[in-house]
Amino acid sequence: MEVQPEFARNIVIGLARIKGETVGLVCNQPKVMAGGLDIDSSDKAARFIRFCDSFNIPLITFEDVTGFFPGIKQEHGGIIRHGAKILYAYSEATVPKMTVILRKAYGGAYVALNSKSIGADLVFSWPNAEIAVMGPNGAANIIFAREIDASDDPEATRAAKIEEYREKFANPYVAAARGMVDDVIDPRETRIKLIQALEMMRHKKDERPKKKHGNMPL
Repeated sequence: MEVQPEFARNIVIGLARIKGETVGLVCNQPKVMAGGLDIDSSDKAARFIRFCDSFNIPLITFEDVTGFFPGIKQEHGGIIRHGAKILYAYSEATVPKMTVILRKAYGGAYVALNSKSIGADLVFSWPNAEIAVMGPNGAANIIFAREIDASDDPEATRAAKIEEYREKFANPYVAAARGMVDDVIDPRETRIKLIQALEMMRHKKDERPKKKHGNMPL
């Protein structure tokens, strides 16, 4: 059951059932703005995350994000402050929190969307996922700029360096080796892995200090 389908369509939120248990879904929509996060989608996701936490509904994030949407309009509108609301909402939530990285997970948006560093309980990744500071195309142009410029065939060198970056850095196995991903899974096993994760996290307890709260980025 999708919630707010016409607002900030680059993020999809809603309620679903997995083996009879209600869960909240936060999903990037790569067909709109390449799935990037902007001011409106940040607010939309943050409010839904807090709603699920209020009613003890486990959260599952399906991630395919290129980053925070750039531009002067977004900067003047306070994209950093609005983006921080997602980080705050995920960090404060005490319900079971799982993430499945489907394709792209770049930069600060990857961290914001329920990464291990802000308290995700379990993070799964499909084998084709790219997890990095930025995409291989842009990264290779910066990191290997001298080699590409000095090459007799810059385009061939650029293509080789892009593939080298993808193999060495922007793949889920490197992320898994560093503890940022718990398991690289076959896409066909996604549902059963989530069922197992929900069973494992059913009795999760996350105690917070009594009568204390953080300072939300309003």
